[in-house]
Amino acid sequence: MTLSPNLVTALAPLPVLIPLLSAAATLVLGRRPRAQRAITIPALTAVLLVSCLLLYLADRDGTTAVQVGGWDSPIGITLVVDRLSALMLVVGSIVLLAVMVYAIGQGISDGSDDQPVSIFLPTYLALAAGLCNAFLAGDLFNLYVGFEVLLAASFVLLTLGASADRVRAGVSYVMVSMVSSLIFLAGIAFAYAATGTLNLADMALRMDEVPNGVRTAIFAVLLVAFGIKAAVFPLSMWLPDSYPTAPAPVTAVFAGLLTKVGVYAIMRAHALLFPGGELDGVLLVAGLLTMLVGILGAIAQSDIKRLLSFTLVSHIGYMIFGIALSTMAGLSGAIYYVAHHIIVQTTLFLIVGLIERQAGSASLRRLGGLAAASPVLAIVFLIPALNLGGIPPFSGFIGKVALLQAGAADASVLAWVLVAGGTLTSLLTLYVVARVWSKAFWRARADAPEGALADVSPSALLDESNADIPFDTRADVGRIPPMMLAPTLALVGVGLALTVFAGPLIKISDRAAENLLDRSVYITAVLGDHTGEEAPR
Repeated sequence: MTLSPNLVTALAPLPVLIPLLSAAATLVLGRRPRAQRAITIPALTAVLLVSCLLLYLADRDGTTAVQVGGWDSPIGITLVVDRLSALMLVVGSIVLLAVMVYAIGQGISDGSDDQPVSIFLPTYLALAAGLCNAFLAGDLFNLYVGFEVLLAASFVLLTLGASADRVRAGVSYVMVSMVSSLIFLAGIAFAYAATGTLNLADMALRMDEVPNGVRTAIFAVLLVAFGIKAAVFPLSMWLPDSYPTAPAPVTAVFAGLLTKVGVYAIMRAHALLFPGGELDGVLLVAGLLTMLVGILGAIAQSDIKRLLSFTLVSHIGYMIFGIALSTMAGLSGAIYYVAHHIIVQTTLFLIVGLIERQAGSASLRRLGGLAAASPVLAIVFLIPALNLGGIPPFSGFIGKVALLQAGAADASVLAWVLVAGGTLTSLLTLYVVARVWSKAFWRARADAPEGALADVSPSALLDESNADIPFDTRADVGRIPPMMLAPTLALVGVGLALTVFAGPLIKISDRAAENLLDRSVYITAVLGDHTGEEAPR
């Protein structure tokens, strides 16, 4: 008898419990920043190690369900560890740890005068707990709780420093998120009214008996809620105005992870609860418009943060494309692309933080000469930028090829339109990142229209009346703190690892997609064997 199920049962709650308990401890130690840091870094490291072990066990032994508090399913709270949820935990915990090290390095270098650091670490850990809870949730209401924990923590992180721009963006973000939460809550109510359960596995069985029209209506409500979280067009207009105003570490973790929780929810609901494909055509059209509108918005931007926010929206379209194909190849490509995009997008936003520190601005109208001023920063930017643009042999190219091949294999007219749209979006993404490189790194700063303004301090850029404050009065200007550079380099390395180990990772994605399409794996793990046959792994 294998010990793996017992080991998974013991480990599964830890990605949620460790950051929650650590958040409480760091909140108590609010006046002792060193003690807070001494708790936070080991806690997130432990979450990463547990997540890696859960992925190994899930890939080796299959799906495991953990009943929290001794209540059997479908009544109690269920945590489900399968290949998809474990992979999301691993990628998410890598980002959470790297961004935290970056944030601590930034705080040590710049001081804590402008930000309430004592509340930053507990809130960040609460965000980590909500994220892990959303990935592991085995019922709709527990997924909703994870979303709400994310919302509460996100508002605090977005408004750190309490500048007018940050508070305005934070209020807009909360208003949109509250609308999404209300729609999600309505979807939960409709699903419960139709099936009498909130457990995802039990709901999957009972949803088959619900009339097609009612089932499609419930799916549509949930898609709107998840689509807002994932920033799927036309529900994505809030994102470019919300993320760029936050501090660089906050923007990075939001861009990398928060939208992917919505994508994960769409993926899980589409495959488990609504596998009939009634709304696949709508999803395909939404994926196409998300790609094109997002990348066209990026072309029009002169601020790198806003530009990357629009590329973030654009590349969500690739993931929706893979999900809507409802094939193993499409889902596998989407899963791999989610992992790739989390790492690359987070890396690029951290690099923008380094650019602001190095040059005093993130505006292309003010930047120039960074390749000569900081060759290390130029290389650090170039690698993930080419990866985002889909240049071979990087993981962005591999993921896009996998998705385009899946679309070609589907061979429907709409799928071929998506293949063409995805190819065009990839080319335009390459144009966007090349434009950033040529303006910010390659040309001389004297040739920038507002190059002289890049010499003011980042805080002064928020107030035009202080625009004459010289940025170079700081003794450390132009020097990248090691604790900010190291995690950025580590994420660049992880992005390269997604390329080097693309074969094994694609195989894991294939197995995860196969499990998603075969609902009996998930249902049997949660509810037990209803067929009398051995459950597949």
